[in-house]
Amino acid sequence: MQLATYVGWRVHGILGGLVAGLLFVLPGALIMLCIGIAYVYFGTFGIIGALFLGVKAAIVVIVLQALIRLAGKALQRPHQWVIAIIGFCGIFILALPFPLIIAMAAIYGFANNRQLQATTKLLPLPNGKDSAKTVLIWVGIWWGPLLAIDLFADSPLLAEIGYFFSKLAVVTFGGAYAGLAYMAQDVVGHLGWLQPAEMMDGLGLAETTPGPLILVTEFVGFLAAFKTAGIAHGIAGAAIALWATFIPCFLWIFAGAPYLDWLTYQPRLQGALASIMAVVVGVIANLFAWFALHLFFAETSMTNIGMIHILTPDLASLDLRVIAITLVCTFLAFGRGLGLFWLLGLAALAGAMMHLIPLG
Repeated sequence: MQLATYVGWRVHGILGGLVAGLLFVLPGALIMLCIGIAYVYFGTFGIIGALFLGVKAAIVVIVLQALIRLAGKALQRPHQWVIAIIGFCGIFILALPFPLIIAMAAIYGFANNRQLQATTKLLPLPNGKDSAKTVLIWVGIWWGPLLAIDLFADSPLLAEIGYFFSKLAVVTFGGAYAGLAYMAQDVVGHLGWLQPAEMMDGLGLAETTPGPLILVTEFVGFLAAFKTAGIAHGIAGAAIALWATFIPCFLWIFAGAPYLDWLTYQPRLQGALASIMAVVVGVIANLFAWFALHLFFAETSMTNIGMIHILTPDLASLDLRVIAITLVCTFLAFGRGLGLFWLLGLAALAGAMMHLIPLG
């Protein structure tokens, strides 16, 4: 979404950025809302639940594909592999907050990049007053409605949704999958808004829409609010989650894009970003492990040993049907190069067929 906004900004300034960004998000957001409403009313039982089961098996493979692609780009040196492993252990074993992991990686990369300053003449910095004005305007647009909801709406949950997704918009680096790792950690583990299966269903639904994957935030906001006070509340939760997720994107682009050329020649900042991308690989590996464990095993529990917190599956609850669908999806994705929508469709069909097979 930010890339679309940036392209629109480069071509037609602020108006171009607004048009490009909004049209990139709104069609998918409308579809996601309709699918979310259907989800809460028709449920995930019977054949519908089987379809979702197949989709979730495909999602595990899709996350694995994303992990491998990003690792190939971000892990070019041995120390970057170490950073990724530390990031995985930090979030999967120690349950460290995602923002803390990102901050530590950025500090390490900034401090340890000793590359000399580029000799190319630096471009002059943009006008600071214009930048400050842009920041103030978009911070007001972003936070004005959220503060109004907190002050005047008789729903603490709606305000919490706005604040949570605003924080998510600020601290997530590395794309939607990294954001999903943080969101799953908090929405399921800390806040208790969704169950693990619902979180995975939301990701599956988001993968089927023509909009960005991060539209799963809309599903989370909708479902969390719907559980509290019904459909109208759910739609409000979806709208607030969308606002808090995507309005900051315009702030980042309109305020930050004029500085991109200047930032290109800052070696220490490049070092910080490289370390962030390395640790994001570990964070996405955590997302893959979290999804796979909750999908393959019907029962999981958290094993706590001092500072160590490990998600532990009940081996007796292993679902061999899901394993079979996942193995087939893995073969089709990696061995045959099957596209995303074909993979999701065939996985859903496989889930439906498995539903018709008696367990014995």
